[in-house]
Amino acid sequence: MVKSARFKSLLISKNRAFINAIASEEPIIRRKKVAFILFEHFSLMAFTGAVDALVTANLVKSNMRYEVSVFSDGGHKVLSDIGIEVAVNYALEDLDEGDVDYLILCGGYRLEMHSSHSLRAKLKAASHAGCLLGGLWNGAYFIAEAGLLDGYECAFHPDGRSMMSEEFPEVVVSQRSCVVDRDRASCAGANSSLDMMLLIIRQDCEGAYINAIEEVLSCDKRSEVIDTSVISIDRDLSLPQALKDALELMNNNIDEPLSIKEVATWIGVSRRQLERLFNCWLEATPSRYYLELRLTQARQLLQHTNKSLTYIAVATGFVNISHFRRCFSRLFGISPTRFRKAIHLYD
Repeated sequence: MVKSARFKSLLISKNRAFINAIASEEPIIRRKKVAFILFEHFSLMAFTGAVDALVTANLVKSNMRYEVSVFSDGGHKVLSDIGIEVAVNYALEDLDEGDVDYLILCGGYRLEMHSSHSLRAKLKAASHAGCLLGGLWNGAYFIAEAGLLDGYECAFHPDGRSMMSEEFPEVVVSQRSCVVDRDRASCAGANSSLDMMLLIIRQDCEGAYINAIEEVLSCDKRSEVIDTSVISIDRDLSLPQALKDALELMNNNIDEPLSIKEVATWIGVSRRQLERLFNCWLEATPSRYYLELRLTQARQLLQHTNKSLTYIAVATGFVNISHFRRCFSRLFGISPTRFRKAIHLYD
């Protein structure tokens, strides 16, 4: 039985974008402007990974909103490393350095390491205005060339690390894939651009929102993905095997939930032992966690199917439709019917 009016959601990462987000309009406390500079042959994967992190951060309803704009040093389109042209919003000369919080330079494997006076001037002005400067792949070269990386740790593509050390001896060239050092950020390649942006976003948002972004964008990094899995739990290799077995058993029995005593019996521990495991590792009772697994799947079915409310209630183990409505409303702050209508409005 739920004593509080609202759940403290254990599956908050998976459900963060939906919990109380539609029921009420939360005030937007802060906005940050992020400008990307694209060069010819920039890494499209690095660029989209970084932008995807920002767009997803907006999706999960944190108190921060990111506004993205794209610049280039001439032309309305820039050719990426895979031959796809990307339209840009503005020319480099239109960049207002004092109106940007983050300025990210997107490099690539075939990028020519030649700066320009206009780029150098923009970077220096942005740094003077307090803007965080970042480089994707080898984009940090231009920051170093402008003399703005001395004394900073910098991630760089392995093929260019020797060059960076020779040309810029005051820059600490890192072996890490991504680095945020004070007001400088950098990553070594396409795969680490998302991680670099998450490090930046972590400075702006609470950890729960970072977990939510990772839940959306990193769910396929594992060889097996359970429908109602939680990334932070799935990746924890230190979980006791009995707890892993209990979680898998719950995931596999959503429509006909087992009793907690049955779960304990199936995995070969006492009910008291099972409760201790959940309390120690997940800070929850087994019944609370199990209920939220079922409600998470109910949310997915409401969002992505046209199945009736009765069908969804039964499919997630609720024999009483009224009980389903109450539990769903307590978790998401909105009734199942209103949730479905609101989701369609946002599509």
